[in-house]
Amino acid sequence: MHFGNGHTPQERAVRHVEAHSLGPAVDPALRITLNLHPDRLARGLPILEALAQDRTYRSQFVTGTSNGGLTAHPGGDRWRWESRIFGAAYDTAPGHERPVYGALNFRRQLVGAAPRFGSSHFRLTGETLRRATFCYPDSAAEPSAFGVAAGMSLIELAEADDQDALNDYIEAQVHGRVVLARDMEALVLDESYRGTPVETAALRLPCPVEWHPGYRLSVEELRRHPDFRGTEFVELGARIAEDGHLDSRIIGDAARTGRHELQDLKMVWHCLAHFGAPQGAGTALGGHTPGVSTPSA
Repeated sequence: MHFGNGHTPQERAVRHVEAHSLGPAVDPALRITLNLHPDRLARGLPILEALAQDRTYRSQFVTGTSNGGLTAHPGGDRWRWESRIFGAAYDTAPGHERPVYGALNFRRQLVGAAPRFGSSHFRLTGETLRRATFCYPDSAAEPSAFGVAAGMSLIELAEADDQDALNDYIEAQVHGRVVLARDMEALVLDESYRGTPVETAALRLPCPVEWHPGYRLSVEELRRHPDFRGTEFVELGARIAEDGHLDSRIIGDAARTGRHELQDLKMVWHCLAHFGAPQGAGTALGGHTPGVSTPSA
């Protein structure tokens, strides 16, 4: 996407944030990641099948799906946040023009920058950095600190903050179409999806597939943390567990049964993400952190 004289909503949005950004340039080796649960549904289809058909990663304003809050409609919270952050650039724009949300993986985590929103992630190319804007904390928290890749102080701000690990990410907004074949370096999947329909669907996408070691939590360990999200979610996790443990696939299978509230399962996922992360998930490894590569079909 070429940024010209600010004639498009995307150009106006980036220019608006750029005018409020100070600090050093972002290391071009860093990557934006889009965390997701790869076994959920979008528009009634498994999300990876929908992406294989569309070949474009869409915003919540188009899909009507999210692993956060569902407020992407005129007058909703997401609409209001975008109006404030981007200087009203998108106020009259159709949904497909709006940005998609991810996070800057400045800690180079194996599991992506914002596992709160999913066990797996798309890793975007370095080229997308120049058409992204950033904020800290999340836009839902009405942030006052913003940045662009050419200069920002958000990494220093985030590193100095004492946040819960699931909230400690620099939100990224990528402006312009996010096309799988052009803009994705890889889809990085949780190991629990090996040999499942998720892997089959992933191999149909026009980008490489990689793996990280996967989330895993024993029920015994889960029961040690009733105060994290609540006793009721510990008990729900224990009920859906298989062979005494939880992993990402198990929670996804439970979500598709229709027998459980998705918001409740989201709390179970938070427990798994917080206490069952794979070893090295938060370790800075120089450069981006590919998993085990598998050629895409």
